[in-house]
Amino acid sequence: MGSNLATFTTLISVNELAQHSKQPNWIILDCRNDLANPDAGPAAFAQGHIPTAQFVHLDQDLSDHKRNANGVFFGRHPLPERAAFIAKLRAWGISNDTQVLAYDAHGGMYAARLWWMLRWVGHAAVAVLDGGLPAWVEANQPLDTQIFEAAPGAISEQTALVSLVSVNDVVVNIETRHKTVVDARSPDRYRGENETIDPVGGHIPGAKNRFFKDNLQVNGRFKSAQELRAELGAVIKEPHNAIMQCGSGVTACHNLLALEIAGMPGAALYAGSWSEWCSDPARPIALGTN
Repeated sequence: MGSNLATFTTLISVNELAQHSKQPNWIILDCRNDLANPDAGPAAFAQGHIPTAQFVHLDQDLSDHKRNANGVFFGRHPLPERAAFIAKLRAWGISNDTQVLAYDAHGGMYAARLWWMLRWVGHAAVAVLDGGLPAWVEANQPLDTQIFEAAPGAISEQTALVSLVSVNDVVVNIETRHKTVVDARSPDRYRGENETIDPVGGHIPGAKNRFFKDNLQVNGRFKSAQELRAELGAVIKEPHNAIMQCGSGVTACHNLLALEIAGMPGAALYAGSWSEWCSDPARPIALGTN
């Protein structure tokens, strides 16, 4: 595979991964996580994972919790610096010509965060295992407990393949409504009826709700591109004028992956999402159904 050739760029099936996983330029990353228990992912990985997979921690590898000099809170899972993330990718053995495969056991919501972040640093050859580890196990594919250490990679930072917006961009959009904001959280959290993670419930004024578990998948696998276009197109008319957000910038990436599968690219991520938004009482909050 040449440095500019992206073989799998959205999803990969269990059969496809099983056939190609031993190729020397393929890297498999396990993204299992539990928002309520940060130790659950590493524990599950130790009990069994796809052979040659390396573990990726949401908090330690895909986030950077440092605040700025003024102590500003950027959300529960703020993005790391691009250079720091590139260093992580090199440590996992990723180079410019590497095909990366990401999986979890949660419908792809955590694997999609890694998928988006690789595209954020310009790497297109990354795909999420459709159905995740449950589909792998269901197909009687092997698990391993050995720790795999890849030789260091040499990936270089490229132009981003995705768009990112700041909290200020979202504030401005409340007035202009130039962009459609889509909230990927569960409907009860969106309505402000059940907030168990962040201190305040509700949603960004004007945001629409699309909860991925109800709308985008069946039994942990993504719907067809045609079905996703119908589902997402009912809310998002122009993907380039859409902003995806969620609780902390994780499940919003799942919506972005679904848009890419549907052939509707171009939407932006608000990485701070609700956890950043609700941390400032000056920002407006809406309740109920929009």
